[in-house]
Amino acid sequence: MNITHEFEVARPLGAVWEMFQDVPSVAHCLPGAELTDNRGNGVYAGKVSVKLGPIAATFEGEATITPNEAAHSALIDGKGVDRRGGSRGSVKVNYVLTDSGGGRTKVVIDADVTLAGPAAQFGRTGLINEMSNRLIGDFSNCLEAKLGAPTEAAAEAIKAGEVRAFALLWESLVAWFKRLFGSR
Repeated sequence: MNITHEFEVARPLGAVWEMFQDVPSVAHCLPGAELTDNRGNGVYAGKVSVKLGPIAATFEGEATITPNEAAHSALIDGKGVDRRGGSRGSVKVNYVLTDSGGGRTKVVIDADVTLAGPAAQFGRTGLINEMSNRLIGDFSNCLEAKLGAPTEAAAEAIKAGEVRAFALLWESLVAWFKRLFGSR
């Protein structure tokens, strides 16, 4: 399943690129994500926890990040397993940062997500796209707050909010139905 998102950050390209190279800080902005180890050479271990209605999953795995400084882009290749629930997932993410003018940076994220096991049922409903819209919104707000923090210590203290599963699922369902049946 392909997921594409675009958003703007009210900061210059250089500052946003520098922030994206600080993988632990970026991980703090991803709801439900936890970085557990820097294995070197762009390889990181971590876990992502999600709870959607009756399904709760904690995907443990690793990701390899290959940045392209000249293009202000990177490829993230990750995979993980939820040992308790039997789901597996893999993701290939390309992100590109471009100067939007006026001290703003456009971020384009293109992800190819593959789910297997119980978690795969959500991919078939279109809910993953709706939930990713909300999570990317939370990510961009956290990123903006970190970049605007007055001190390094203040930036370090800023983390993504907790994933409120039922609220996220409800809002995603409502948005999906509105799109499916048209807003009335």
